[in-house]
This record gives sequence, C-alpha cells and structure tokens, in this order.
Amino acid sequence: MRTAFCLAVVCTALVASACSDPERERIKQTTKPTYDKTTGKLTELTYDRNKNGRIDTWTDMDGTKPLRSRIDLDEDGTIDRWEYYGGKGELLKVGFSRKKDGKADAWAYSGADGKVERVEMSSTGDEHKIDRWERYDASGLASAEEDTNADGRIDKWETYAAGAMKTAAFDEDGDGTPDRRLTYDNGQLTLIETEPDNAGAYAHKVTVANGT
Repeated sequence: MRTAFCLAVVCTALVASACSDPERERIKQTTKPTYDKTTGKLTELTYDRNKNGRIDTWTDMDGTKPLRSRIDLDEDGTIDRWEYYGGKGELLKVGFSRKKDGKADAWAYSGADGKVERVEMSSTGDEHKIDRWERYDASGLASAEEDTNADGRIDKWETYAAGAMKTAAFDEDGDGTPDRRLTYDNGQLTLIETEPDNAGAYAHKVTVANGT
C-alpha cells in the first residue's frame, strides 16, 4: 500500500529553485488549488501522480489537511483508487473497485509494517454494509469470512495456504455455526465433512479420491 498523498511535498516542489523550468511548468499546470469562496480555506488540490503532465489525482482538503483522494491510475477517465487519511495526514485505508465501474466496493487496510492486513468488501458497494472480510499475512490471503445471503450473519468461512484455498465451511441452517466443511489439497477437493456435534467435530466424512 503506497504512502499517503503529501501536501508538503507538492507545495515544496512548487517553489523549489532546483527544479528545471519544464518541471516547474508541469507542476504549475497540474497542481491546481480550489478555495472556499466564503472562508478562503483550501478545499481541493489536484496532482500529477505519475509526472506525465496530466492530472490524475484529486484530493479533498480541509485547509492544509488532506481528507481523501480520488485517483485515476490508468488515466482512462474513471476513478479506480480512493485514499482516506487520518487527522495527521496518515493513510488509513485504500478503496478500489472490483467491478471497475468507478465506484469503490472494497477497502484495504494496512498493518504497522505498511503491508495489507485486511480487506473489507461490499457486494452492494456500500462501505457501511460489508459482507466479506479477508485477512492477509506474509504469504498472502490467509482467511476470509462472508455473509452470502445478506442476513447480517457470517455463513461462510475460508482458510488459505500459500494463496490456495485450504478449507471452506458453510452454515446451511442459519444457526451461525458451520454445518459442512470442504478440504482442498493443491486446489483439489479431497474431503467433505458434515454433521458436526456441539463441539464442532464432524461425524460424517467422505474422502474424495483423486479430487473427483
């Protein structure tokens, strides 16, 4: 996950005497401030993220404090990245669109090391109605939980190893606990377990030969 948009860097670049004339002109043409007509406070600042002379980032500002950015990474005219900042200008989360329709429907959060720690997804594109939660570790996707029927309760659980699905468990009677679990080996289904007892141990097990 990239670091937050830095207003100080942009402002410094605008006045840096070490910049070449073409570079100064590029910054001047692509870094455009918008101010509140009543208060005079800075409300938006544009930016040329990849330094190709085209505006690709629009950052909502509260004076000198960045609030959120809308970014067109591939410059196709559709926003495909959203960055949200905290009170100190730090990057809190990054939004992206799985449907590539210009609307965020997934949000990534980083850990203390700056790497993605979890991703929250919404099938409706509403960040207040998350229905899938993914957790990541050093090897990549580690586990996921999902509300597949939009009833507000998790009914699917997945685990992963080295990026491949290891298990998938399902709540099929709506009681909030898994009733069936599938186990995979190298992407192939090898075991189906059902009829769990009160402790969650499965009484009925079917081995799938050769993954078929």
